[in-house]
Amino acid sequence: MTASPARPFLGVLMLDTRFPRPPGDVGNEETYRRAQIPVRFLKVEGASPRRIVQEADPRLLDPFVQAARALVAQGAALITTSCGFLAAYQSVLAAAVPVPVVTSSILQCQGFARPGIVTFDAAALTAAILAEAHVPVGTPVQGLAVDCEMHRRILHDEERMDLAEAGRDVVRAATALVEAHPAVQDIVLECTNMPPYRTAVATATGRRVHDIETLILARWRQLG
Repeated sequence: MTASPARPFLGVLMLDTRFPRPPGDVGNEETYRRAQIPVRFLKVEGASPRRIVQEADPRLLDPFVQAARALVAQGAALITTSCGFLAAYQSVLAAAVPVPVVTSSILQCQGFARPGIVTFDAAALTAAILAEAHVPVGTPVQGLAVDCEMHRRILHDEERMDLAEAGRDVVRAATALVEAHPAVQDIVLECTNMPPYRTAVATATGRRVHDIETLILARWRQLG
């Protein structure tokens, strides 16, 4: 559902990517059409997955701030992003614009008694990022297997991805999380490309599963 000029909309700060984004993915318009949320996307040039996730390039902070301000000037009532690692920018972006900012699904963790995180890259999800998102200390984190289908295709921004195998990658990581930490009650999928596999993860683990889509829906409803 593309936003009209007169109607408040969700503004999505997009990484500069070309990899596939099926429905449920934060960058697929159908994700919002089915929820009846008007949306507008704004790509931040040069913000590749590698520069955001593995390099944490500080030179990208200002372009994201400027993009957020541009979307608000156009009428955005809520700002989100297409990468959970942008939780690193949460406080800066929130201070830069007069509307709510939801940079990452891991912001939900503080509301759960026993959360666990499935992330795109466990090594890159640093203590500093977790602290910025107010994730409770000691929350277990499980990453995708390095060089699995989903990790490889997104990190290298490839045009093709075996979506069925990507789903299995996410399920394997979630299963490993609960096997290692059986006390986990709520699984939070950090990666904004993981929501299409939420149901499969819930079925495989028997846990409640949350992601950027569930968080956006909740925050949009709060806007009234």
